[in-house]
Amino acid sequence: MLGCTRSSLNVVAAEKGVVVGRLIFSDNGDMIDCTKMGMGGKAIPPNIDRVGDMQSDALFILLVEKDAAYMRLAEDRFYNRFPCIIVTAKGQPDVSTRLFLRKMKTELKLPVLALVDSDPYGLKILSVYGCGSKNMSYDSANLTTPDIKWLGVRPSDLDKYKIPEQCRLPMTEQDIKTGKDLLEEDFVKKNPGWVEELTLMVKTKQKAEIQALSTFGFQYLSEVYLPLKLQQKDWL
Repeated sequence: MLGCTRSSLNVVAAEKGVVVGRLIFSDNGDMIDCTKMGMGGKAIPPNIDRVGDMQSDALFILLVEKDAAYMRLAEDRFYNRFPCIIVTAKGQPDVSTRLFLRKMKTELKLPVLALVDSDPYGLKILSVYGCGSKNMSYDSANLTTPDIKWLGVRPSDLDKYKIPEQCRLPMTEQDIKTGKDLLEEDFVKKNPGWVEELTLMVKTKQKAEIQALSTFGFQYLSEVYLPLKLQQKDWL
């Protein structure tokens, strides 16, 4: 009605997202070094207008769906071996995290690689970051980060990395319906690789969480899975 954004009216949500890794930025004049924020990382400021002067020697931004996977990577200081910035909104992304990700992508000009669950909801979360949510479509130009790459966990990874059957979950009728609905969405259609993966998911009726990788050990995600993916440039 007023034709301006939430933040310009000082309407901000509580802090939810966190960031860790090779990033230095100023928050209301204070310089924040995200390599010195401990395992928990730095909470993403609710008012992105206060954030400025972003500096980084990272090669990419790693967007993680789950807090548990984020904590694992932060604890292993994954960003020291593979220079990157790790971000999570702990599930469904909030406005601040989406704005912060867009600002990083625009200012630092880094590729964004996403690590989400191998289920329709992981892809839905990816779509909110990439092309916005329907209920905030009026402001999606300011909130979205197009061209996010799907790094994993993808349906084809389940066999490729020999994820045991007991770590895979059967998809419910609702999951299958959501998967089929996503196949009709434009953001999926324009990426043939995504269509292929989603079709495989619906066909096999299997899903898996990022945590399924820990069946091979706690550090499998940061020591084996992600290094292999990055070395092979295995993203879509």
